[in-house]
Amino acid sequence: MDRSRVAIVIPAFNESGTVGDVVQRVGAWGRVVVVDDGSSDDTSTRASAAGAEVVRHDRNLGYDAALNSGFARAAQLGCEYVVTCDADGQHNAEQIGQFVDLLDAGYELVLGVRDRFQRVSEKAFAWVGLRLWGMRDPLCGMKAYRIGLYEKRGRFDTFGSIGTELAVRSVAAGARSIEQPTKIRDRHDAPRFAHTLVANLKIFRALYVLVSLHALGRLAH
Repeated sequence: MDRSRVAIVIPAFNESGTVGDVVQRVGAWGRVVVVDDGSSDDTSTRASAAGAEVVRHDRNLGYDAALNSGFARAAQLGCEYVVTCDADGQHNAEQIGQFVDLLDAGYELVLGVRDRFQRVSEKAFAWVGLRLWGMRDPLCGMKAYRIGLYEKRGRFDTFGSIGTELAVRSVAAGARSIEQPTKIRDRHDAPRFAHTLVANLKIFRALYVLVSLHALGRLAH
């Protein structure tokens, strides 16, 4: 595999305890771009020491903005594919090769499907996603894209979709996609969207906006 073809984009916010290990594990599959989203710890230092290129936000802009910055850098680097995964070590690095193989086979988008959901809002999002767009887990952080989807449809952070906007818009527009089961490892600390009530509200808001755009026929545009 030509590593220069693949960017592995990892949004990170105060993940100094795990990001170095994650970078080392995924680095065999591509060029690692860690987006430090305004961390107050040494996330940037540890990611860089592990071999990642680091894009840093001066303040916390949110998960979608971090993804957007990572994709913009991948496009600048001339990468053909972008794989996204989380900085907390929950995703299986070995699956990146499988995702890339599926892009090589002609798919434009590979969607991870987690083996379990942490919150009721995630279950609701999955239920709606399956019925409206045929997506069993739009919120899974592990996805793989042809860079052309980003170049055609652009940004992640139009309305705070928690990483779902580009994938849902692409599927709604008829992009050739496939789902892959993804086993999630346990975290030893609180998840990225800590505090259940706040997290659920963010997820339900993102779902509401997506459903509204779907009802207006605006997702595929």
